[in-house]
Amino acid sequence: MKKTKNKGSVQIRNRRATFDYFVIDTWTAGIELLGTEVKSIRSGKCNLTDSFCYFKNDELFIKGMEVTAGSNAYQHDPHREKRLLLNRTELNKIQKALLKGMTIIPLKVHIINNFFKVDIALAQGKKNYDKRESIKERDIKRDLERI
Repeated sequence: MKKTKNKGSVQIRNRRATFDYFVIDTWTAGIELLGTEVKSIRSGKCNLTDSFCYFKNDELFIKGMEVTAGSNAYQHDPHREKRLLLNRTELNKIQKALLKGMTIIPLKVHIINNFFKVDIALAQGKKNYDKRESIKERDIKRDLERI
């Protein structure tokens, strides 16, 4: 989880996603939140690390997105499944694009025009040798920047 605050905006990233998956295609979806969840995300208390998206009754839901509860009398469940808001045509495209070995993962949560949005990606899991290769590339890039 990485959060950066600039000019009052919120950006919470899933840094683990690009290490564990090959990103094939991305979409931006709205997210259905409770009032206490909005306050928690604005303060940066959100974790996307082990979250994923799935279809249930032709609707897209996000599971595993942890929104930590604040100190309020009306608490929400931190691990509640949240519905993602997309057009029917976009949902149909995503459903058709899902193949064996592919999944839908959230990449980041941000605010656009006072609405919370989630960038989701159609992704394919990496094997261990792919992960080692990406570590090697990152180390080489870091060494070249030092020179």
